[in-house]
Amino acid sequence: MGIVVIGDVFIDIKGYSLSPYIPQGRNAGTVIQIHGGVARNVAENIANIELKPTFISAVDNNAMGDDVIEKLKRHKVETKYMKKVENGMGTWLAVFDHEGDVVASISKRPDHKPIEQILDEYGDEIFKDADSIAIEIDTDKEIVKKTFAYAEKYGKEVYALVSNMTIAVERRDFLRRTACFVCNQQEAGILFSDEYDHMGPEEMCRTLAANVGSARIPCMVVTMGDKGAVYACADGESGIVPAKKVNVIDTTGAGDAFFAGTVIGRAYGKTMAEACG
Repeated sequence: MGIVVIGDVFIDIKGYSLSPYIPQGRNAGTVIQIHGGVARNVAENIANIELKPTFISAVDNNAMGDDVIEKLKRHKVETKYMKKVENGMGTWLAVFDHEGDVVASISKRPDHKPIEQILDEYGDEIFKDADSIAIEIDTDKEIVKKTFAYAEKYGKEVYALVSNMTIAVERRDFLRRTACFVCNQQEAGILFSDEYDHMGPEEMCRTLAANVGSARIPCMVVTMGDKGAVYACADGESGIVPAKKVNVIDTTGAGDAFFAGTVIGRAYGKTMAEACG
């Protein structure tokens, strides 16, 4: 079954400003539309490593939904459990400045009921042979509950990431049942009701190590953009992973790609330092 990925498909509509972005002004640029969604991105990234993940999700019952499924199949993602329904996909509308950073966005979430129905119908079949599970922790609470119930029934590790930290804050009980939770520096600040944006990697690592213990979260990774990432586990292990130097074109999905790499590494025997690197 490989790694089972549970979460949403989005259609991303992106506008790129060709010059410094002017809020409330007219900005010349380009507009593109692509397949997105945190979980969809993760599933595709895992497949790009020549693994074959199983994706549990829904798409719209139209040509665009068909296109999403066909692309995933071409990447060798297992899509047999995906449903085609009305309002199966979300939409993310984003505006980027000339340096590739998001300056404004609006998101419409999809209907999560179809995913819950997939778990009800095929849960045992899906989870009993899974290598591990990756889930958006802020998806519908019933989906999260069912996922952890199946994971514990079959002894599978759950790796979690987030797209809406405000919702995830209410899921602390689930975070304590994960093998690892990955978020960015700002999201970590929301989770622990603190301000972390000013911290460098060394201070962030020390702070995270203290917080995972008191929060009873088994392991966390915090990404820090061009400063790399830090990780800390309740057993006392912690570390800093420097960022690799690359030419930045678009920062969208960078966190999803990092998460996919971390899940792959941990699911198949790498240390935390190796998985995050």
